[in-house]
This record gives sequence, C-alpha cells and structure tokens, in this order.
Amino acid sequence: MVNVLIKTDTRYPVNRKTVRRAVFDTFKKFKIDAGFEVSVIVVGARKMKKLTDDFLGDFQKHQILTFALNEESKTRILKETEANDYDSSPSLSAKSQGFVNPPDGILRLGDVVLCWPEVLISASEDDVMVDQEVYDLVCHGTEHLLGYGHSSLD
Repeated sequence: MVNVLIKTDTRYPVNRKTVRRAVFDTFKKFKIDAGFEVSVIVVGARKMKKLTDDFLGDFQKHQILTFALNEESKTRILKETEANDYDSSPSLSAKSQGFVNPPDGILRLGDVVLCWPEVLISASEDDVMVDQEVYDLVCHGTEHLLGYGHSSLD
C-alpha cells in the first residue's frame, strides 16, 4: 500500500483525491510497488518563503519544494527503477531496498510542500484548472522524492 499523508489548512481547499491520484500515478509510472509513504503539505506564502529562505537561500518564490527523508533511498530507488525499465525483473518494493526496514515495513520518502497562493497564480497563468496544476506539481514533487531531478525529467 502507498500511504499519502495530506496536511492543509482549511483556507487552502486542495482536492485530496487529486493529490492522492498524482502520487499513485507517479508510482505507477515508475513501476513502484507498495510500502512507501509520501507527505503532501499545503502552505501559504509566508511559510513557503521561510522554507525557501531557510533551505534554499535563493530568496525566490516557489510553487513546490521537496524534502527527502533519506538521500540514499532516492538514489537507490532511481537506480532500481531504471534497471527495471531494461529487464523483466519485478517492480520495486520497499522490502527489496536492502535498508533496515521500519517495523511497519513502510519506507517514508519525504515531503512535498505546495504553496497554495503560487499554485493559484500558476494555474491562472497556464490557463488550467487548479486541480490540474496541483496534479502536475504533486507528480513533479513525487518524482523528485524518487530521485529524478530536472535534467532527468526532460
């Protein structure tokens, strides 16, 4: 099972089904099995600015940030999924990672943080529905948690 934890304030009416679908679709795209957890947090502009300043230091506005809990897991997942593209080996699961698995068997990948005001602006500029923008951004963030950077996604 893939767990998707969603944390949001009532002021940010994110469609939870869209968020879950984005994570599930991304895992399916890379042929990744159950046993993983991703957290998606929706924040306002001030909180996102603080996160950006504290962790990136680029002092720019961002729609999305990702925070992996384990850098090694990102690299390992990326290598395993690329290997699966070239052979008929079974799809990736948390148990096959070779890590010391937590007692519940769920590998927690990390957090995807969305800035709600920036999502609304971006949806308007791209002339798409807000749910579509959320879907695209959560897919993108989940890909980052799996170890895919901007250069490997193009």
